[in-house]
Amino acid sequence: MVLPIRDLNPTTHPIVVNWLLIAVCIGVFIVWQPQSDPGATEFLFERATIPCEITTLEPLSTDELRTGVCEEGGADQVFPDKSVLLSLITSIFLHAGWFHLLSNMWILWIFGNNIEDSYGHAPYLLFYLLAGVVASLAHILLRPESIIPVVGASGAIAGVMGSYLVLHPTARVVSIIPPLFFFPFRVPAFLFLTLWFVGQFFIAGQGSNVAWEAHVAGFIVGVVAGLMYRARQDPPNTHEHPGYSY
Repeated sequence: MVLPIRDLNPTTHPIVVNWLLIAVCIGVFIVWQPQSDPGATEFLFERATIPCEITTLEPLSTDELRTGVCEEGGADQVFPDKSVLLSLITSIFLHAGWFHLLSNMWILWIFGNNIEDSYGHAPYLLFYLLAGVVASLAHILLRPESIIPVVGASGAIAGVMGSYLVLHPTARVVSIIPPLFFFPFRVPAFLFLTLWFVGQFFIAGQGSNVAWEAHVAGFIVGVVAGLMYRARQDPPNTHEHPGYSY
């Protein structure tokens, strides 16, 4: 596995939102999110995205939680005041553990600053949240009746990576390959990001609990956003073919 250390791609504007996103995710995990059961599990069911809840547009019932079967109109909801749609946003800032958190924040630190530098502060924030929401919806589309909470910024960060592929394909990413090769080497961003994207389909075939489809969907959102941004930046070709004068 190629592990990125940093990129060689300086920014031209102050970076604010990307640092705030990193700070919020770390702050939520340390200050707000319980780290051990029973509080940790209860916290996730109350605030994380749960596919069954989005499918039925209502919080889980005690019967659904007990049986694991998603049924619309279940009585005796576990968290009746939960906003299931808002959970699509809050889940982006929740993580399943230290490794999950730190690996996501590391990738966001490497690639996010350049995307904020290109898009601007507010558009970058909106793009980040949109990529995260679309990523969760892609996961829900394939698992509409799941009652397993979905957490993490991976889908939103995949969107950042998709935009980076389009906007900075030739930037160099300093990487290592643990445990085989610990000497840093430089690889073009397009190669690293393409390999990462293709790798998500290998993850799918292994049957892991990684929401690979969320990564793929977020990445595609990022690519589309990058292409739209680049199209606006590139001036149209106004050169006219030579004609005859009379």
